Amino acid sequence: MMKRLISVSLAVLLAFCLLIGSERRAWGYVDPGSGLIALQTFFSVVAAYAYFIRRRIRMFFTRKKDPSDVLPVAPKAGDPREIA
Repeated sequence: MMKRLISVSLAVLLAFCLLIGSERRAWGYVDPGSGLIALQTFFSVVAAYAYFIRRRIRMFFTRKKDPSDVLPVAPKAGDPREIA
């Protein structure tokens, strides 16, 4: 266990040193509209999730029916569970 911890620690240290050693100045440009694209992505994921769980959302906002309000289903003719 200790050998694995030392190996992982050395690998992380080596990766960090290579990252710092190969750093160079970036001449990039970030478009101001990039934030809006991120917001649109986030809200479209939320809308898709809400669409898939819409029954649960609807049940949360509707009043639950009293079991005595529900009418029993009449059995079909020839049903073996039919009561004579």
